[in-house]
Amino acid sequence: MTTAEPRQLVEPPEFRRDARVHAWIGVKALSDAGDALWSIALAWTAVQIASPAVAGLVVAAGTVPRALVLVFGGVLADRANARRVMMLFNALRVVVLIAVALWVLAEPPSIAVLLFAAIAFGVCDAFYEPSAGTIARQLVRPSDLPAYGAVAQTASRLGTMAGAAAGGVLVAHAGLGGSATANALTFTLVVAFIAIWLRPRFALARAPRESALRGIAQGFAHLGQNATTRTLVLALSGLNLAVGPAVGIGLALRAHEQHWGAQAVGLFEALLGLGAALGAISVARWRPRKEARGGFWALVVQGAAIIALGLGPLWSVAAAAFVIGCTAGYASVLLSATFSATVDTAYLGRMSSLTRLGDDCLMPLAMAVFGLIASSSALWLPFALFGGGMMALMILPLRNPLFRALSLRPTAA
Repeated sequence: MTTAEPRQLVEPPEFRRDARVHAWIGVKALSDAGDALWSIALAWTAVQIASPAVAGLVVAAGTVPRALVLVFGGVLADRANARRVMMLFNALRVVVLIAVALWVLAEPPSIAVLLFAAIAFGVCDAFYEPSAGTIARQLVRPSDLPAYGAVAQTASRLGTMAGAAAGGVLVAHAGLGGSATANALTFTLVVAFIAIWLRPRFALARAPRESALRGIAQGFAHLGQNATTRTLVLALSGLNLAVGPAVGIGLALRAHEQHWGAQAVGLFEALLGLGAALGAISVARWRPRKEARGGFWALVVQGAAIIALGLGPLWSVAAAAFVIGCTAGYASVLLSATFSATVDTAYLGRMSSLTRLGDDCLMPLAMAVFGLIASSSALWLPFALFGGGMMALMILPLRNPLFRALSLRPTAA
């Protein structure tokens, strides 16, 4: 029999004085910078040695194996020691990166080696991410999860931005091998930090040892039986399905239609990133009393901003992009904290893996549908449908009495 409440092993310090957790956030941000750097190097190298179609295949090659393996990663996360899983698959990433670096020292980069790296990283991600998704619940109190998420997401976004900026310079001067070596160093640092310093303060309930397929079936059964968890999983799975196509395809289409130029798309992307960072860190300063309700209302505002992307002049589209970034960062922190604090910890890894399946399995379809509507109708229509759909979807959780009343703040004794 499992319980939802983890057993406390040690008394955590206040989050603002928790040097170990702050250091972990910094190390993780450095790793995110390395990942962004590596992504730029992989895409740039693929474009240099192959056609655009083949380059696109290389960049997307990790998505399919990650989607196929992700639910098994969730089962492992609920059964095994999360630290050991994270160390193992980060170490495997280091091995992959060193192998790529050694290959390109002896031979020019090839499509085969790029595909190998992308697929290997996709499989490692599928096992690493569900276990990493349980770490916050093992480190800080439920009442500190919003503050942890605010700082961690902001640091991650800044790390990704810095890594992307450095990636182009590094691949131009050091090539694929230099980029692989730099990312291998960041993963080595992560492995060392987890092994030496990262220690859980809360012991999560563990799932019983059973076959992987039965573990997956039990996860879906739990989802069907628990309405609160189901609502959170659906909300977190669909967070990007409305906004992803609107900003990934829609902004470029609007800039092309209005003759704003590629620099306008760059401006919109920069405002999205800036807004997301500000939205995430604002939770630490201005945290709502009812976290879930605040997060879902932010997504209502985001739906309206998605509609606004399809209308008006450049300045209004830029403003809408900034609002989308702010609401995305804000809602992501609050809903992720609610998810970690309320999901039965014996199922946390499996539920975490299901939230990630939305992007891998449904995002390509959402992109295709948005593009199809845009090509066969007025351009404002897909923005209106996707944004309006998000706003309508938020009615369900906002009408839920539990989410309207739920607060992660500690109650007075």
